Amino acid sequence: MTSTETVTTELTRERTDLLESLARHRYFLRFTASGLTDEQAASRPTASALCLGGLIKHVAETEQQWMDFALGGPQAMAGGADAEMDWNSRFDMAPGDTLAGILERYDEVARRTDELVTTLDLDADHPLPEAPWFEPGARWSVRRVALHVIAETSQHAGHADIIRETLDGQKTMG
Repeated sequence: MTSTETVTTELTRERTDLLESLARHRYFLRFTASGLTDEQAASRPTASALCLGGLIKHVAETEQQWMDFALGGPQAMAGGADAEMDWNSRFDMAPGDTLAGILERYDEVARRTDELVTTLDLDADHPLPEAPWFEPGARWSVRRVALHVIAETSQHAGHADIIRETLDGQKTMG
């Protein structure tokens, strides 16, 4: 096997690993909403202000923004449909939102992300947007963006699992 073939095989495995990991955590997040009504998905049964529908909506928006960044850098991620919305309301189910609509939107975002992780150069990078939580001058590669999306999805799937267990005792695992 030549070094070129080795690199190609490694890249294929890396992309597969990234996509499979993201798919697993998406599944856990989506599972927390299975069988719920819109009212249940919008409820806040814990001390947290979070609801399941709002969490899924937030994860979809965050994934879309980070993949916009992967494509076009910080200026591509800055806007978005909800740029004027206050931070806390991004975790809400707005009037007219349905769980089915939120899940459909999440599926659209996931399909786009999967395509981009499959096709983009994982080493391509952009400077991070200026923000107090980012190191000045730091750059993230497409690979790092994909890893961040996986981490965000996983973290919020855990939040969602606690909310769902509080609603009716269902757990994602166990």
